[in-house]
Amino acid sequence: MVNVLSSRTLLRPTDLERSRAFYRDDLGLAIFREFGEGPQRGTVFFLGGGYLEVSGRSDTPPAPGMSLWLQVPDIEAAHEQLRGRGVKVVREPRREPWGLIEMWIEDPDAVRICVVEVPEDHPMRYRP
Repeated sequence: MVNVLSSRTLLRPTDLERSRAFYRDDLGLAIFREFGEGPQRGTVFFLGGGYLEVSGRSDTPPAPGMSLWLQVPDIEAAHEQLRGRGVKVVREPRREPWGLIEMWIEDPDAVRICVVEVPEDHPMRYRP
């Protein structure tokens, strides 16, 4: 196994500034670092234990199968906050058969984002 010290997801949007604004302003992700200058600068956002780098540009949206999974402590609060910021909610929050409470949103390039709450009684909260 390779000794992985850190990781990040690299996202090459069709419109860099629009996507940077979405992740910064609409989702409210904190910025870890920025690099480069001017409108083409890259931005790396904190994603809990990982990072999301939004940089560069692509002529086509990211792969259609790509999704992000973001765990939050309170899905209802996140739902209210995101709707208040005008974020497109693709599917309202609901408890899934596997016990997680999930809501789905999309970024400007239609990258699907699962916003999830892990309930107190879910097995992901503890190890037997």
